[in-house]
Amino acid sequence: MQAKALCEGEPNLIANLSNISAILFERLDDVNWAGFYLMGESVNGQSEELILGPFQGRAACVRIPVGRGVCGTAVSQNKTQLIMDVHEFDGHIACDAASNSEVVVPINVNGKLVAVLDIDSPTVGRFKQADADGMEQLVEMIQSIWS
Repeated sequence: MQAKALCEGEPNLIANLSNISAILFERLDDVNWAGFYLMGESVNGQSEELILGPFQGRAACVRIPVGRGVCGTAVSQNKTQLIMDVHEFDGHIACDAASNSEVVVPINVNGKLVAVLDIDSPTVGRFKQADADGMEQLVEMIQSIWS
């Protein structure tokens, strides 16, 4: 509700995503990164990488190829990724060695995948299905304000 209130009436996407990442980082317990990766420019009609967007936490990987790591897999499958232990995820990209679990939710606008919401924790098994469900609800709100 706080995210919706902050974004209501604000047309600037980057400002909205910045505030949402700050809220998540401040309000969620036991997280070390919360933010967004945005789809890069299209090459031959297909985006081939994610590019770092607004976030809170340690410095992060700037570019992630589609299909690589948890975020890239979320894009290639267009499906939420709920990862209990990132070290058991084949192809995990360790942007922050302290991260041990992760949830990534794709953001689709007008039938096009435009970004992902990514949240990391230093604790193995930190995220449950209820967390993924809550992030998907937040993404529904984000999709409605995307401009």
